[in-house]
Amino acid sequence: MRVARVCVDSPLTHLDRLFDYLIPDEFLELAAVGCRVRVRFAGRLLDGYVIDRVASSDHSGALAPLVKLSSVEPVLSPAVARLARTVADRYAGTLSDVLRLAVPPRRARPEQLPAGEPAPPTGRPAASQWRRYPHGGSYLDAVAEGRPARAVWTVRPGEDWPVRLAEAAVTATAAGRGALLVLPDARDVDRLDSALSDLTGTGSSPTHTVLTADLKPEERYRRFLAVRRGSVRVVIGTRAAAFAPVADLGLVAIWDDGDDLHAELRAPYPHAREVLVLRAHLENCAALIAGWSRSTEADVLIESGWAHEIAAERDEVRRAAPRIQASGDDVEQSRDPAARSARLPSLALRVVRETLAAQAPVLVQVPRRGYVPSLACDRCRTPARCRHCAGPLGQAAAASAAASCRWCARPATAWACPVCGARRLRVAVSGAGRTSEELGRAFPGVPIRNSGRTAAAGVLASVGKGPALVVATPGAEPIPEGGYGAALLLDSWALLGRADLRAGEETMRRWLGAASLVRSASEGGQVIVMADSGHPVVQALIRWDPAGLAARELAERRELGFPPAVRLATLTATAQAAEQLLASLVLPASAEVLGPVPVVDEYPGPQGGIVAAGAEGPAETLVRYLIRASRADGAALAKALHAGQALRSAAKATEHVRVQLDPVDIG
Repeated sequence: MRVARVCVDSPLTHLDRLFDYLIPDEFLELAAVGCRVRVRFAGRLLDGYVIDRVASSDHSGALAPLVKLSSVEPVLSPAVARLARTVADRYAGTLSDVLRLAVPPRRARPEQLPAGEPAPPTGRPAASQWRRYPHGGSYLDAVAEGRPARAVWTVRPGEDWPVRLAEAAVTATAAGRGALLVLPDARDVDRLDSALSDLTGTGSSPTHTVLTADLKPEERYRRFLAVRRGSVRVVIGTRAAAFAPVADLGLVAIWDDGDDLHAELRAPYPHAREVLVLRAHLENCAALIAGWSRSTEADVLIESGWAHEIAAERDEVRRAAPRIQASGDDVEQSRDPAARSARLPSLALRVVRETLAAQAPVLVQVPRRGYVPSLACDRCRTPARCRHCAGPLGQAAAASAAASCRWCARPATAWACPVCGARRLRVAVSGAGRTSEELGRAFPGVPIRNSGRTAAAGVLASVGKGPALVVATPGAEPIPEGGYGAALLLDSWALLGRADLRAGEETMRRWLGAASLVRSASEGGQVIVMADSGHPVVQALIRWDPAGLAARELAERRELGFPPAVRLATLTATAQAAEQLLASLVLPASAEVLGPVPVVDEYPGPQGGIVAAGAEGPAETLVRYLIRASRADGAALAKALHAGQALRSAAKATEHVRVQLDPVDIG
């Protein structure tokens, strides 16, 4: 077969197809499917991948030959190539954009290393804790038998989820198949890595490998090649690992699929959950979507019959969960009339004192990092903004520090309120740093540990058993030895009051992540949430009912016509560019166009791109259109958007239109 079908690395949408090239005699034995090549395209040398080899071409003219084999290593497997094409079609993107996400850049040295021998399969683990869930044991049985079982697993309070996921992965490898597990961040990856090592032991051949973005390029490519060559059967990692070329997949799994870290920030902006769902379908393997909470997308999979539910019985949940109280309930209102408005009401202070007296740590979850992330006018409470770039004013470190802009970092000298003219500022939002100071004054002599991206010690991995106050931002909670005695969930308004479609769902996910670290009620564990007890999200938290909240959220979105009940696309660009694209679209019958609305946090950048708002104001503002269609017309919507972008690129349009399908943040 002398014709190579090549995917050329080009950002132009109208070139999103395969091109035929003649394979010269010297490359006939070396140009394998999946290898990197260099080709001449429109007078330039471009990189590409050999997607297929055929005997002849439909092209009527003479074929240009391959110029060079960049590498004889077939890094792109046929399964990943098919997955990449499917993901590109799902998100109205191009194959070359998806392949940039799927295959790491080449490094020569790892390719010269010999392929390692795969570790011998271990026996199937007992995994008795899975049997505590109805259908949990039968799900693992299906994985062991190689059946494509799909499930959404709502983890019970206090569960050692890394060990359970490790047991599921080893069950797949015991049957001679591979496993792929995707997690939101490096902390979760480290926990699962440790659990897998404990379960399988350390031998001469690794049983699993870790693929994350923070690896050095050469090491990442070395591990990628080990997977591609079949030396490793289990891969764990962050979102890019969803494309790892694991051979003969038996299981794909994702932890905490509601975390926005699973959403890719580069075009075509795929979500790791959707990539794994597509992969399970294409490779006919088992799939597991797991987490403390449940996303509405996962609830759609259950409702459609694609996945089954794995959840503990209600009696088991009640035994394992801590006691959860809202500071704004009627009983606390009668005891403390200020409980609804106080940041630390008497109930929270009382629980903290009791827990510290019992020699146990207390977790304090604060939604905002930093010291004072937001200031307001002391007289009229108008949010304070920078007079140069209109960014929010805050205080970076201590109370004595001058206010400055959080966007351009200019000091707010001679600030005056544009509404009332007052010159004094007040704290509008307290961050984790200021909260630590307030707790230090309220509980002198008690050790205070700060955990977060901006904390002095960074994100803490764990804390000991002794009495301490641990102040953490969501997702940065250290793992306690023996569990926290209590947890305070502060500033609920900052989470529930966000102008975001996913505010309730995201709040529940963050709260359950913290509450899951607290001891059970029988061991004295308590969680105090500073919120009105009548709020639906607070009620779901008190009952520990993420499935009920997900079903409620999905029903509301279906009634209002929002994702995931429908497919939604956003178009972000200047008004002229967005309108030109809209005019060229042939949309399905169910499609509805909404907008435009101005975009305040981004503006047109150089070469027609889009950049975040900064110190200099934009000469022209961006707008955003929404296009929604029924789920049945989702593929037609993506196809129409791809065709519209292809017309623009063929016409050499200079302005970029960012197209996102089903984005996490609608804006």
